Amino acid sequence: MELGRKQAAFAKQGLNVASITYDSVDVLKNFADRKGVAFPMLSDPDSKIIRDFGILNDTVPRGTPFYGVPYPGTYVVDASGVVRKKFFENDYRERYTAGAILLETSPEAAREGWQQARTSHLTVRWKASDDTLHGGDHTTLLIEVALNKKMHVYAPGVQGSYIPVRWDLKADDLFQPAETKWPRPRVLDLKAIGEKAPVFEGAFQVRRDVGFSQQKQLQEAAEGKPLEVQGSFRYQACDDKVCYPPVTVPLKWTFRFEPHDPTRVPPELRRK
Repeated sequence: MELGRKQAAFAKQGLNVASITYDSVDVLKNFADRKGVAFPMLSDPDSKIIRDFGILNDTVPRGTPFYGVPYPGTYVVDASGVVRKKFFENDYRERYTAGAILLETSPEAAREGWQQARTSHLTVRWKASDDTLHGGDHTTLLIEVALNKKMHVYAPGVQGSYIPVRWDLKADDLFQPAETKWPRPRVLDLKAIGEKAPVFEGAFQVRRDVGFSQQKQLQEAAEGKPLEVQGSFRYQACDDKVCYPPVTVPLKWTFRFEPHDPTRVPPELRRK
């Protein structure tokens, strides 16, 4: 189970893990024993807590076995009981991965698993918040750029003849990328020509959330081989005197597909 795999990583960031569902204690015990779950799994069989938090999935018809389920989501709560972050989706088949939540909650957790390339002007590293995907997962892709001394690149939105940085992802029916999250640039005063332009200097990080297709489509695409997201990072670097020709760095993120567990609890434990 994904949360179980990331439990130690959450613990390193001072975060404990627990889940809550509308399932009975017996159903949760059956699942925990079968999957080796070590974190607390809380039972809310009447969906009281689910209703108190305002997350009851009201699209599920009353009188059906699934009535009482919440919208899928995660809260990050501090020691005082204050909700610091929340991650929710409207479709129960979609959800943020544990890795994406960990990265958003504790950015320092992203220390391993980087790929790297060097050019004449900078070093670029890239990774994903997860290496394993399930149908409907929302994961996070990252790029880190470290520019050489006295170098800068132009930020998106720059006007005129300047060439801004770009992060492109190759179109694919298997995923839908969200907007790129660029950091705030510095405004460079080009006094010699009487212009100002937004730039990035030193080191900066860029993020992009990606939502993947449902299980059937991913499984058909995987067929025992890794899933790939391909893209590129394009920039034009300048120093105090020269703007160099644009450079495009190819990027690739690789994932292992893991199907959802289809096993149901024994019939005697199921909701009627």
